[in-house]
Amino acid sequence: METLRILSWNIQWGRGRDGVVSLERIAATVRSHQPDLLCLQEVARNHPDLPGGAAGDQVAGLAALLPGFEPIYGVGSDLGDGRGGRRQFGNLILSRHPVRQAFRHLLPWPPDPAVPSMQRVAVEAVVDASFGSLRVTTTHLEFYSARQRAAQVEALRDLHVQAHAHDRRPRSQSELDPPFAVLPRGEYAVLCGDFNCPAGAAELRRLSAPLDGAAPALVDAWTLVHPGQPHAPTAGLMPVPWLVGPDCYDFCFVSANLAPWLRNLTVDAAADGSDHQPLILELATP
Repeated sequence: METLRILSWNIQWGRGRDGVVSLERIAATVRSHQPDLLCLQEVARNHPDLPGGAAGDQVAGLAALLPGFEPIYGVGSDLGDGRGGRRQFGNLILSRHPVRQAFRHLLPWPPDPAVPSMQRVAVEAVVDASFGSLRVTTTHLEFYSARQRAAQVEALRDLHVQAHAHDRRPRSQSELDPPFAVLPRGEYAVLCGDFNCPAGAAELRRLSAPLDGAAPALVDAWTLVHPGQPHAPTAGLMPVPWLVGPDCYDFCFVSANLAPWLRNLTVDAAADGSDHQPLILELATP
């Protein structure tokens, strides 16, 4: 039996509870959990003006601190820095398993002029597991705009349906030059990240609504592993201006056909490297 461990964490560009930015602290927490895949949100490049500073390339920094992982970075916000460079902010997957193919999906960003917002992205990596190809996607939805979150959830549902259809009906093999290579997309899926809304929110109910046979529904893994129990808080364990107290804003969803291999989902409440806590999803596969 193989155990596959996926760690999802909004690392807030490494800014911990003490206000200090430390990728070394993030890496130490990651190593303590021995994951096979990492799904990280709020990873920055060349953003010195973020609180605490993130002047360097955090993708390269984390890859150096965590050898043996392949990095797949997806940029949401991509801005000029006024000096000929780019300021980037997005999500990062790091995988010990070979990544068959990777996708970076910009999510909808409908205008909502009453609130601040930014472009958001979902990063998808297809890896091999003992039960077949697995799609692992990480995302970070908009905080300030419920309208934008709702649009982003619809896009994530559509992407899941499309990916499942690619698995069921793969492309033609009449042209096999490298960009046309027919690779498995994976009928099994994990979707995790910072959804910027609490458990029970309308957006999350919509995300897990039935897909009318087009694809297996996405199911909140916590409800499968801990039925009837409230979600453990993943944010606000330290005082933050955007929450009145601890609550769950970070989730792992699995496709319903993956449920038989789901073994555990835990929250590391002791980690102090961010204003969010890591989630650790465990799959035990044949």
